[in-house]
Amino acid sequence: MKHIFEKGRNRNRTLLLLHGTGGDENDLIPLAKHIDADANILSVRGNVLEHGMPRFFKRLAEGVFDEEDLIFRTGELNEFLTKAAEEYSFDRSEMVAVGYSNGANIAGSLLFHYENSLKSAILHHPMVPRRNIDIPSLSGTPIFIGAGMNDPICLPQETHDLADILKAAGGEVVIHWENHGHQLTSSEVEAASAWYNEKLK
Repeated sequence: MKHIFEKGRNRNRTLLLLHGTGGDENDLIPLAKHIDADANILSVRGNVLEHGMPRFFKRLAEGVFDEEDLIFRTGELNEFLTKAAEEYSFDRSEMVAVGYSNGANIAGSLLFHYENSLKSAILHHPMVPRRNIDIPSLSGTPIFIGAGMNDPICLPQETHDLADILKAAGGEVVIHWENHGHQLTSSEVEAASAWYNEKLK
């Protein structure tokens, strides 16, 4: 997978950056440096193109995921992360995902499909990856969800549903609400950074 790796001063912690639709591996690097300037950065570009725009998995329509492709691409990403940890000599068990929109959805899918795939996750405007499935234990896994009260893509009920599923699996979930839509605001970034410093530093 196309990616950028930057070695940090803290070799134990790696931030996995997962962009939104139409973004690329450069998008979230400034955000990552704001959250933890000492961590390694592994920023990945999605392998799927939709009208020329990179994504991490296919969709059938706005808000309707291609579940078969989602499952395949989640496995592909999980495999890549294991190989990257070996190649760049970082601890896979200390990986924290930072995802926005489509990137947050594939990060959520990692949590839904692979036990211990992530130490923690910051999910900006995620949706429920899949419904009515058993997901692995997330006991003690801190998860931040950033959401917009007026988000037309990810409605508030979707956010509550995702939080409930993650909590039922043992995840320690915090929801931060913004009175905005689907965009990622500076105040939401600040809230995620403060949460990270409290929970993980």
